[in-house]
Amino acid sequence: MCKDCGCGSGGTGYRINGKTPAELHGHPHDHPHDHEHGHDHHHHDHAHPHEHDHSHSHDHDHHHHDHDHSHDHGHSHDHGHSHHVHAAPLAAVHRPDIDSERVIRIERDILAKNNDAARQNRARLAATGTLALNLMSSPGSGKTTLLVRAIEDLKAKFPISVIEGDQQTENDAERIRATGARAVQINTGKGCHLEAGMVGAALDDIKAEPGGLLFIENVGNLVCPAGFDLGEAHKVVVLSVTEGEDKPLKYPDMFAVADLLLLNKADLLPHLKFDVGKCLAAALTVNPHLQTLVVSAETGEGMAAFYAWIEARASLSRAAAVAQA
Repeated sequence: MCKDCGCGSGGTGYRINGKTPAELHGHPHDHPHDHEHGHDHHHHDHAHPHEHDHSHSHDHDHHHHDHDHSHDHGHSHDHGHSHHVHAAPLAAVHRPDIDSERVIRIERDILAKNNDAARQNRARLAATGTLALNLMSSPGSGKTTLLVRAIEDLKAKFPISVIEGDQQTENDAERIRATGARAVQINTGKGCHLEAGMVGAALDDIKAEPGGLLFIENVGNLVCPAGFDLGEAHKVVVLSVTEGEDKPLKYPDMFAVADLLLLNKADLLPHLKFDVGKCLAAALTVNPHLQTLVVSAETGEGMAAFYAWIEARASLSRAAAVAQA
């Protein structure tokens, strides 16, 4: 969870196409459907009064507050004073047993809230026969370049929409819009990943066409995005050959939850000491069910196989929507 990476709050400061949720919807809460969850007030259990400063924000946003923001930092300020003045043992101040229990409870509530929003997103997408793919990777893997190529090659067959996740800027969304595809930019501020509530708000704005494709380009990060369901049909991890063949072993959670691995920038292999077989073997060690493709978004190598993978799953999504209608 994000308490371990120190990323700060992802939800409270996010923006969609430059607007806060309040500006988009005319009220301080991002998504009306989140209000019904009684558990969204779990943060009032925090022992530290200053934690309540965050509680008024959008309920699905609090996943990052499970960092606990090291609220035990209260003790760290002691170093500005005379240390010998404090008679109480440090352990008594921290009460790690209580802190750990509270953090675990907060984490459970956050994930439960996120998963509830993800279920709503999934039902909404299923009703329109929209195939949603959550693309995850480290920064610089070539996700956006790969998406631009895929959109250009597939837009004659499908209506395509994209949700772009980045901490700042609309650069990637602008690249996507240049292809003619609809794109919504989510800027997460300090947040290191997208959440289901953010995606739900973006779906309100993007109004994806039935029977289409929705690509969700997550924030570049091989850790935190793996833990958050967005309501997608499949998770796709993009790994560049410039990153090293041991990445699946270093970041196993990401590869364990993915359905497909795209090993990108294959055009650079002649110039690198990269063992494709070793990398794929590492990925399959983590996840024996992971499907793998070696591709190049620059030259188009392997992209036809990726498109075939998409088209097969899009057909299933459309058929399921027709059956439900």
